[in-house]
Amino acid sequence: MGWQDIYKSRLCTAEEAVKHVKSGDTIWMAHCAGEPPALTDALAADAARLENVEIMHGVNFGLGKYGRPEMKGHFRPNLIFLGANLRACVADGWGDFTPAFFHEAPILFRSGRLPLDVLMLQVTPPDEHGYCNLGTSVDYTLQGVKSAKTVIAQVNDQFPYTYGDGFVHVSELDHIVEASTPMFEIQPPEIGDVERAIGEHCASLVENESTLQLGIGAIPDAVMLFLKDKKDLGIHSEMISDGTMALYESGVITNRKKSMNRDKMTVTFLLGTNKLYKFADRNPAVEVRPVDYVNHPIVISQQSKMVAINSALQIDIQGQVNAEAMGLRQYSGMGGQLDFVRGAGMAEGGKSIIAMPSVAVKKDGTKISKIVAFLDQGAPVTTSRTDVDYVVTEFGIAPLKGYSLRQRAKNLIAIAHPEMRDGLAEEFEKRFKTKI
Repeated sequence: MGWQDIYKSRLCTAEEAVKHVKSGDTIWMAHCAGEPPALTDALAADAARLENVEIMHGVNFGLGKYGRPEMKGHFRPNLIFLGANLRACVADGWGDFTPAFFHEAPILFRSGRLPLDVLMLQVTPPDEHGYCNLGTSVDYTLQGVKSAKTVIAQVNDQFPYTYGDGFVHVSELDHIVEASTPMFEIQPPEIGDVERAIGEHCASLVENESTLQLGIGAIPDAVMLFLKDKKDLGIHSEMISDGTMALYESGVITNRKKSMNRDKMTVTFLLGTNKLYKFADRNPAVEVRPVDYVNHPIVISQQSKMVAINSALQIDIQGQVNAEAMGLRQYSGMGGQLDFVRGAGMAEGGKSIIAMPSVAVKKDGTKISKIVAFLDQGAPVTTSRTDVDYVVTEFGIAPLKGYSLRQRAKNLIAIAHPEMRDGLAEEFEKRFKTKI
């Protein structure tokens, strides 16, 4: 059969496609903007037929209907990264969280440690050779296609076509649903004075010809505001968002000096607005590759002057980073933080930066220090104190690598919010038997 005949023979409706899910199956959803909304909606509508279906994925921006209270017993979300739409089911005890390095997900598929009965994903329409494209999300999704017993694809003509490794032949798709649905979008955040100060401090640590890893949010976008005078920057990052485009279009990001994947922005997924997706569509300057390549610390370490910028919920005065939970309550996940912290730490001339506001502000205006004497009870250590290189708040830069516990604490207290320093100084005196 030619690919056109294969494609036609596997076409069905979303309602027909999800009938191939059985009770007790483990479903993986494609990551982030690759989530197939036509399939997730149909699956949720078919809940009454199903029992104990485990649904796994990383970042998710859909409605998360399968995580609503009425779905208990039919579905059990089990996430490697939590978003706002699914935190409640985990906190309530009927959903689960599985700690995992992002780069290891495809490796765990191949070994069978992570079960994968059904993969649901979004792809572009096939090209003239019968290949669909994974667009925004190659990450673990490409290996998911290879490892899943059943692959169900939403073919979406609004999905961007990207270069790199995200090519899947129609013969690898068991059931195909054509559905034109809008892309998931995240609008650029507002950048306030705090974020601007943090961005300026971070940018001061970036040298010309550095290769950057940046996430999404006000702080990464603020960093990019202060990189306009840099030369020949490159991108090797878990993701890029809208803020990266301006630096590329102004000629600051050239990728010419990268040690690997030269002349390319190398990422494992994309997340932003439609402007970003259109920028990446058939753009040879953007390559989207599997997460066990992009995020692997050994690969990252081969980029000279690699600079990784990540965030945290808390840092204690030893330098231990909690980036994912509020005590025992899981908030997000490890994601690629430690992948890039360790990769940058091994790179020639590499630096890793943990950047965050000095305080979190509650709805009632109460300030909570993010630099603390002790992490909250039950909170995980996402990044160990030995791994942490620089910590940045709006009040400055605290270098930690090579410093004693006493000096680390001094450096961190110096960049804490002024209103919080006295309390931290008391803990310092108790711990080190001397005043700061």
